[in-house]
Amino acid sequence: MNKGFYTIMAAQFFSSLADNALLISAIALLIEMTAPEWMKPMLKLFFTVSYVVLAPFVGAFADALPKGKVMFYTNAIKVVGCAMMFASIHPLLAYAVVGLGAAAYSPAKYGILTELLPPSKLVAANGWIEGTTVGSIILGTVVGGALISPSVSTVIVGLGIPGVYSPATGAIVVIGFVYLLAALINLRIPDTGARYQKQHTDPILLIREFWHCNMTLWRDKLGQISLAVTTLFWGAGAVLQFIVLEWAKQQLGLPLNRAAILQGVVALGIAVGAMLAARFVTLRRSPRVIPLGIAMGVLVPSMTLVTSLPASYPLLILVGGLAGFFVVPMNALLQHRGHVLMSAGHSIAVQNFNENLNVLTMLGIYALLLKFELHINSIILLFGAFVAITMLLVRQRYLRNAREHDLRALILDHGKH
Repeated sequence: MNKGFYTIMAAQFFSSLADNALLISAIALLIEMTAPEWMKPMLKLFFTVSYVVLAPFVGAFADALPKGKVMFYTNAIKVVGCAMMFASIHPLLAYAVVGLGAAAYSPAKYGILTELLPPSKLVAANGWIEGTTVGSIILGTVVGGALISPSVSTVIVGLGIPGVYSPATGAIVVIGFVYLLAALINLRIPDTGARYQKQHTDPILLIREFWHCNMTLWRDKLGQISLAVTTLFWGAGAVLQFIVLEWAKQQLGLPLNRAAILQGVVALGIAVGAMLAARFVTLRRSPRVIPLGIAMGVLVPSMTLVTSLPASYPLLILVGGLAGFFVVPMNALLQHRGHVLMSAGHSIAVQNFNENLNVLTMLGIYALLLKFELHINSIILLFGAFVAITMLLVRQRYLRNAREHDLRALILDHGKH
C-alpha cells in the first residue's frame, strides 16, 4: 500500500468517528427534548435518505473532480450539519445534512481505491478501510458516550462556552473539531490522475444513466450476488445498532452512555472479522464466505438468552466477527465488478443506493415495531430469522449461477480500466 492509501484511511477514520459520536450526541439531545422512543432510529433514517435520493448524481460528482477534493468539499457539508445541530435546529434535520455530506463522500472514498490500487489488492484494501471504519465506529460510540457522561460533560459545560448548556451540546462542539481535523487531512489526499469523460449535468440523463448502471450490476451474475449480500449487511447493520442500544436498556438495564459501549463491542468484532478476511480471503475465493452470513443470522437470537453484561461481550464480538468476515470480501468483489462494468464513482453510487434503500426500509420497519411496542426480544428473533433466510436464498442463487456460468472468469476479468 502506498502513502496515499494511508492518508485516505486517516481521513475516513476521523470523519466516520465524528459521524458515530454525533449519532450518540443526537440521541442524547432527543432524550433531553423528551422525544418519543421511535424517533431515535429515525435519526439514522434521515441520515441515510440522501444516499438514496442523491444516488443518480453523486457518482457523476465523484468522477467529475479529483476524489480528494470531493472528499474535502463533502466533509465541509458535515461540518455545517454539526453546526446546525449546535444551533438548536431539530436533530433529525441537522443529522440529515450530515448524511447529505456522507452520501456525496462515499463514492469518492471507495472509488479512489480502484484508481489507486490493482484488483489484487482490493480485498486487503477493503479489509483495512472497513477495519479503520469499524475502529472509528468503536471509538466514535465510546467517545460519544464519554462526552455525554456526567464526569466529562460537567467539565465541558463548566468551560462557559456560549451555547453549551447540556451534555449533548458540549459533545457537539467537540465533535465539530473532529470534523475539521478530517477536512484538513482530506487536503493531503493525492490526485491519482484518473480522469473520466465529461459528466452530464442534465438530471434526466443522469437518472437514466444511473438506472442503466443499477440494472447492469443486478444483471451481472457476480454483481447481483455481492450486491445482494452488501445490501442486506448494511440494512441489518443499521438496525442492529439500535437493537443493541434498546436491548442493553431493557435486558441489561444500562443507560445510554454505557449502552453505546456495547455498540462498540459489536464494531470491534466486525473489525477483527474484516482484518481476518483481508489476511486470508482472496478476491477469487470471496464467494466462499456467503455461508457465514447465514451463521450470523442464526446466532443473533441467542442475544435474548443473555442477562448479564460480561456474557454479552463474547456474543456481540462473535456476531460482529461473522459480519465483518463475510462482508469485506463481498464488498471487494462488488467494487471489482463495478469497476469492470462502469466507472468507479458510478458503481459505488449504485451500491450506496441499494444498500441505503434497504437501510431506510429496515429502519422504518424497526421504528414501526417500536411504535407498536413489540418487545425487543421478539424484534431480535424476527431480525435473526430474516438475515438467515435471506442469506440462504442468496447462497442458493449463487450456486445456480455457478452451475450455469463461469464465475471464476468474471472474477479474473480486469476489464478496460
